[in-house]
Amino acid sequence: MSGIVAGMLILGNVHAQTSVNAYMPTPWTHKTDKAKPLNEYPRPQMVRSSWQNLNGAWQYAITDEDSGIPGKWEGEIIVPFPVESYLSGVQKRIDKTKKLWYQKNINIQKRRDRNILLHIGACDWQTRIYVNGKEIVVKHEGGYIPIEQDITAYLNNGKNSIVISCWDPTDEGEQARGKQVSNPSGIYYTSVTGIWQTVWIEQVPKTYIKNYNVVTDIDHSTVTVQPEIVNPRSGDQYIVSVLRLGRLVTQTTFSGTAFSKSMSIPGAKLWSPDHPDLYDLQLTIKRNNKVVDQVKGYFGMRKIAVAKDEKGVQRIFLNNKPVFMYGPLDQGYWPDGIYTAPTEAALVSDIKRMKEMGFNTVRKHVKVEPARWYYHCDVLGLLVWQDMPSGYGEIVPVKDHEHSIEGDWLARNYKDVERTEASERIFRNEWAAIIRSLKKHPSIVVWVPFNESWGQFKTNEILSWTKSLDPTRIVDGPSGWIDRGEGEMRDYHLYGERLDQSFPLEDRRSLVIGEFGGLGLAIKNHTMKKDSWGYSNYTSEKELLSAYSRLVDRIEALKKDGFSAAIYTQLTDVETEINGIITYDRYQLKMPAASLKALHEKLYK
Repeated sequence: MSGIVAGMLILGNVHAQTSVNAYMPTPWTHKTDKAKPLNEYPRPQMVRSSWQNLNGAWQYAITDEDSGIPGKWEGEIIVPFPVESYLSGVQKRIDKTKKLWYQKNINIQKRRDRNILLHIGACDWQTRIYVNGKEIVVKHEGGYIPIEQDITAYLNNGKNSIVISCWDPTDEGEQARGKQVSNPSGIYYTSVTGIWQTVWIEQVPKTYIKNYNVVTDIDHSTVTVQPEIVNPRSGDQYIVSVLRLGRLVTQTTFSGTAFSKSMSIPGAKLWSPDHPDLYDLQLTIKRNNKVVDQVKGYFGMRKIAVAKDEKGVQRIFLNNKPVFMYGPLDQGYWPDGIYTAPTEAALVSDIKRMKEMGFNTVRKHVKVEPARWYYHCDVLGLLVWQDMPSGYGEIVPVKDHEHSIEGDWLARNYKDVERTEASERIFRNEWAAIIRSLKKHPSIVVWVPFNESWGQFKTNEILSWTKSLDPTRIVDGPSGWIDRGEGEMRDYHLYGERLDQSFPLEDRRSLVIGEFGGLGLAIKNHTMKKDSWGYSNYTSEKELLSAYSRLVDRIEALKKDGFSAAIYTQLTDVETEINGIITYDRYQLKMPAASLKALHEKLYK
């Protein structure tokens, strides 16, 4: 039994050496369905009717890192909550000397004309998969990218055993890890190991749609759809249907091997935070006039770019109109599930609150969310800056703040990190996979390859390469500290008095503030730990709102001076940090949503 007294956790019946002291209940903690947690379709842009959710109770074991499949299991773990979390039912920490194992028996009725795909939304960090005792994935690396594996050849008709192993060096390896550390403190938080997004299987035909890409062009009112087909056959027809509000807008049929089709959308409704209009998309494969495979998704007609306004100032334009992007930094942590929201309602609640507070933007900070989070941003209308989860260490600790404008002095005096060849490969593989898996979401408008100097290497080369992976979005370069002159946004991090400086306009890049604020307020019985902190601390909600209002006034002035965006630190408290507008347990807003919305309105005029 555990309980919370004055914001602190009392733990009982756990092993002190392996337990994780990081838990507070949220409004959804005890509403989690342990039999089928997070039971919503996990991939809203690739919907099929035939699927099976494997979330819920699995057997688990923790072994030495070099051990094989365990002969004995230690107990139950609730997937997809990471093993360190309260909601997993385990709450144990694992270091690089250990490996985490999962096992579940499932019943499958095999069909000769169908393949079975096993999906894991995300598993941190190195993953292997075994079916009926046979290893079918030798080594998958990447804690923030989906895993998809055809397991048909290894399945029995009926009962089958699925085993998944995970190994994660936490903050000692060269992999992306975001803010996960072995010893949480300050701006770094509790680590996660193993599965932290939905596990599921789906049945697909032998010829099926593996993926697709969508590129919209509002200037010519067209959408180009690029399906990825597995085992295509000569003579197959590919039908792309666009619908809105249940009515067919346009449809095209093509065949051959081009697998790309541009379609006209006359009088297109444009997607924006104020009007998040979406079009439904249906992709169909037909053979001899019979449907072979079909998936349903959606897209938004929108354009994001940096261009000069009528005064010659580089601004960010949404749908060919200047837009000021304003929103919070969002770490995406939960005190009961750590990396994993306890329920779908909890996942959506943060997005709805941001909209209620009058934000039009959010920066997803050194973390990637499940596809359903981006789906709700698409539906509700929230612009997203997506970070690459950082790793590998920093260029230098920043200690000298006496030089003129952030980055100039540092850029001249500090070189980029020199990564190993293996480290660079890991970075490139995962960042490319993140972009590939998320680029269909209209809400995502900015890619952020580097935050501050964390793992920053070959800066301008990586910025250019990121743009080549997705030319339709803005590349931030980098967010804060050490700037190398490239990217499409000159991004400053401005805490405290640094916000009061003046900043030169740039001829090729827009000016943005990737982080500012950090106003702290501890709320009694809603703060996880006594050693909490903020960049600046206040003693009452009234005092906090007054300080925040002054910051917004300064942001309004900087907008007039040429800035196109600002990101406030931050949406929620996290562990020892009390910089959030919302308490970590999500029970309380520190400033009224209506008051914040009224303040923010002047930034959009």
